[in-house]
Amino acid sequence: MKRHSRTTGTGTSVLEQAVEASETSAEFQVLFHRLNNQLGIVLAHAELLEDKAADQTDRMRATQVVTSVLDAMSTAREIRHRTEAP
Repeated sequence: MKRHSRTTGTGTSVLEQAVEASETSAEFQVLFHRLNNQLGIVLAHAELLEDKAADQTDRMRATQVVTSVLDAMSTAREIRHRTEAP
């Protein structure tokens, strides 16, 4: 019995493309998880420095790092949501 499968214009089946998209999505999820872990570590250290800063200049620098890390985490979250399969 001959099996029929739907193909796309590229010659790959819809199922093959779905599997590939799923694998790519899983890889992105792992990368985003790792990125968030690393940013969390930087954030924790920056907050610690912010609390223990000896002067206002060091405190301001640490605050800038905290703000930048939070922005980076927000950007990573937005990218993750845009790359997730519908």
